[in-house]
Amino acid sequence: MAATAPPPAAALEQLSKTKMFGGHNLRFRHQSATLGCPMTFSLFLPAPPASKLPVLYWLSGLTCTDENFIIKSGAQRAAAVHGVALVAPDTSPRGLNVEGEADSWDFGVGAGFYLNATNEKWKNWRMYDYVVKELPEVLSSNFEQLNMSRASIFGHSMGGHGALTIYLKNTDKYKSVSAFAPIANPINCPWGQKAFSNYLGSAKSEWEEYDATCLIKKSNGVSTSILIDQGEDDKFLAEQLLAGNFEEACKAAGVPLILRMQPGYDHSFFFIATFIDDHIAHHAQFLKSA
Repeated sequence: MAATAPPPAAALEQLSKTKMFGGHNLRFRHQSATLGCPMTFSLFLPAPPASKLPVLYWLSGLTCTDENFIIKSGAQRAAAVHGVALVAPDTSPRGLNVEGEADSWDFGVGAGFYLNATNEKWKNWRMYDYVVKELPEVLSSNFEQLNMSRASIFGHSMGGHGALTIYLKNTDKYKSVSAFAPIANPINCPWGQKAFSNYLGSAKSEWEEYDATCLIKKSNGVSTSILIDQGEDDKFLAEQLLAGNFEEACKAAGVPLILRMQPGYDHSFFFIATFIDDHIAHHAQFLKSA
């Protein structure tokens, strides 16, 4: 019996195109088979004749869409210099009208936590599979100028959590990872406990599969330096982000970590914009290496 052919990639609807630093910001909508709803993503392509561009995924934080990073970070300047494409997906499914999905800002819509929910009520919240599997397939099918075999990932807050966990579970797919103020130990903070108990249920072993501090403890052969910037005046640092726990776990596991505590900086995009060039340069060295 012949193998069943994979379904064709969903058609892309272009929503906008704006020129910036010689390249273009592009925004698209497509029907996601993984999430069961239309999804948007933003893409920055450096100026032609760039071809076979490496891909750097950005994962945003709570309440964000795909647009916040593209509009506020100023990342396109460094991406254009280094010849790296930027991809920013949304942070959750939208428009599914699940009861309670918009009742709070830190759970449901805009708060997908980059996991695959196992609770039946939240079964469409499969942002892990969307980011790791579906979105790369969509990009590969529609943008021949992208080199999908050379990819890295970074993010902020909830997105920093997503970037770290996705990288640690898929070191064969991503060349490097970095984060701004990540939720680094979500099983031990209120945001993570709320999200995980609802999306995943009560089994703490399942929670640990989406916790960077837990994953680093059983990491095998992570030799690429992880870069994290954390503002010292971030009001969420002590209760929600727990960078120190991740730092201790990296030391114990022998994983190289560059944790830069930045005096006076908070949790905002002003902080991200200040250090974004460093992060893109960090990834470019691995994306461009032989």
